[in-house]
Amino acid sequence: MRYRIGDDPATGATATDDMLLLTVLIGLVVGIVLIWLARLGRQMWLMVWSVGLVLASIAYIAWAALN
Repeated sequence: MRYRIGDDPATGATATDDMLLLTVLIGLVVGIVLIWLARLGRQMWLMVWSVGLVLASIAYIAWAALN
């Protein structure tokens, strides 16, 4: 990517903590829905990955709440 002479690329918009929190909340909802679908379809691999997604989302939310 090219920048004009004198422009500082670090002054551009960056991701915020709120954007990351929204992504984690969406991941939590998707994980819960996928757990339900995995139970309906009796898909163990989908259940394992979905539980991992839910646990990772909960862990991040807990970490963010403590900081």
